[in-house]
Amino acid sequence: MAEAKGVAEAERVAKHIILAKFKEEVSAEEIQQLIKGYANLVNLIPPMKSFRWGTDAGVENLTEGYTHVFESTFETTQGIAEYVAHPAHIEYSNLLAPALEKVLAMDYQSNIVQL
Repeated sequence: MAEAKGVAEAERVAKHIILAKFKEEVSAEEIQQLIKGYANLVNLIPPMKSFRWGTDAGVENLTEGYTHVFESTFETTQGIAEYVAHPAHIEYSNLLAPALEKVLAMDYQSNIVQL
């Protein structure tokens, strides 16, 4: 059983999730440039392993006004802390923040459910 636990531990990752609503005056082109800048942080910040994003698919209508989701993956929550403090992240955040009407951030360590 120790081997199965080791596999489960290896599958755990840390996630940094951002829910965002852009200000109405921010154009679609500006949003695309900001998303490209966010995605490029993977190339600049070693602990950041991947980046994905999407917009509300409208299935449950529980978004509370948020329109975009950004998901970054790290090996550990310590990697998230390094990312947040990294100069490239700080510089990018200073570009993104003024374009947002509202934002919600959450970090978590994924858990595997063993049935």
